[in-house]
Amino acid sequence: MAVLAAAVSGLLLLAASPASADPSTSDWLKLRRCESGNRYDLNTGNGEYGAYQFTLRTWQGLGGTGYPHRAAAATQDAKALALWRQRGWQPWTNCARKCGLR
Repeated sequence: MAVLAAAVSGLLLLAASPASADPSTSDWLKLRRCESGNRYDLNTGNGEYGAYQFTLRTWQGLGGTGYPHRAAAATQDAKALALWRQRGWQPWTNCARKCGLR
């Protein structure tokens, strides 16, 4: 009975795990090149900022402060990963499609 309980518990843990691994470093580089030319400091005045072209609303919703393009690269990367874990490639639909990220 204990073996069965352990097996069921293990299956429940697998079901709760993400269906796929986080995107690779290469995937993020492709996305950044498409979104911003891989420029973490990009501010073109279009209301989107940084390497991942965050809107301020999205950035603040992820706990970001200030402007995204002024944040450290590691901070932008972490916020992009957090957003991806919430919504997949949807925030970057055009570039994700162009780069084959699905």
